[in-house]
Amino acid sequence: MTATSTQGSASLAKMLNILDLFSESRPVWSTAEILEALETSRSTGYRYIKTLHEAGLLDSVRNGHYTLGPRIIEMDLQIRTTDPLLLASHGVLEDLVDRIGHSALLCTAFRDAVLCVGEARAPQSPENRFSRGQRRPLFQGAVSKVILAHLPHHRLKAIYARQRSEIENAGLGSDWSTFRATLGEMKKAGYSLSFGDFNPGVYSVAAPILTDQKTSLGSVGVAWDENERRDVEVEHAVLAVKQAAATISERLLEKQEH
Repeated sequence: MTATSTQGSASLAKMLNILDLFSESRPVWSTAEILEALETSRSTGYRYIKTLHEAGLLDSVRNGHYTLGPRIIEMDLQIRTTDPLLLASHGVLEDLVDRIGHSALLCTAFRDAVLCVGEARAPQSPENRFSRGQRRPLFQGAVSKVILAHLPHHRLKAIYARQRSEIENAGLGSDWSTFRATLGEMKKAGYSLSFGDFNPGVYSVAAPILTDQKTSLGSVGVAWDENERRDVEVEHAVLAVKQAAATISERLLEKQEH
């Protein structure tokens, strides 16, 4: 790769980093705030903002202030109607809600985290416990850990090298061999069960969605509060979640074969 192309890639990455500034707590940013966060020249910062605005990825809400743009909404619609993982889950999550009586989630790995991509909510379920578009750490919660356990060996090695302290803090192992053994037990079981990782008194169960090579594409999970839902049997939840994940895995494989 030439120096020019390397510089171009770095410039593009820096421009796209502008989109990461926006959050639920900070939905609007001024031009001055963006330039300060970028730590780049004014001319370069203005050019980045102009490019993203023209592409519809930023929208001007008032003079010199921006929010995420309408093109992102358009792209989300396209993903909802074409994403193979989401399409393969249609009906499965709803059936899982009927069987367990609580909300079901569909997740996938994204960078060193897990992203919720789909959900089916049960009546009167808590809002925003974990919903589409939200991320969680890769080392906490059943939906995350079961994906982690089924990642390819080389990817696990890279993750461990980057986040050894986070892995140890999550109780997944103080060294590489213990980490691999912990994940190996979870992989052998075919599911993950956690309790209180994010919310006190809340159980969560998840199973992996697998490729034909038995590596994870994502996970399916359910959660319930032990105080509000004493009628949920863990064994029943595990079986239902494993069947749901297997159905989605089979649908994806059939789609690939055709």
